[in-house]
Amino acid sequence: MELRPGLKLASAVCDAQVVVVRAPAGDVEVGCGGAPMHEDGGDAAAGATLDASLGEGPQLGKRYAEEELGLELLCTRAGAGALTVNGAVLALKGAKPLPSSD
Repeated sequence: MELRPGLKLASAVCDAQVVVVRAPAGDVEVGCGGAPMHEDGGDAAAGATLDASLGEGPQLGKRYAEEELGLELLCTRAGAGALTVNGAVLALKGAKPLPSSD
């Protein structure tokens, strides 16, 4: 799927929804719970089931990123399935350290 910033994606197997913050140049497969995500308002994949072995689902308001690809997602609705990109689980993006105030 060709991603672009601002694109809303919804999970086919749980309640999770994300918004693309940064998108890579090429096609990538963003998934949730082991099933491909679809554009919000679009048709979900029929017969998709949740794969809980991938890990915990996304948390509301948290960002998930794959720095090597240049992908960043913001969770707008929490869910039970782990976020993946091209089959690899996405990591929670850490907060930027603030400069010291010495």
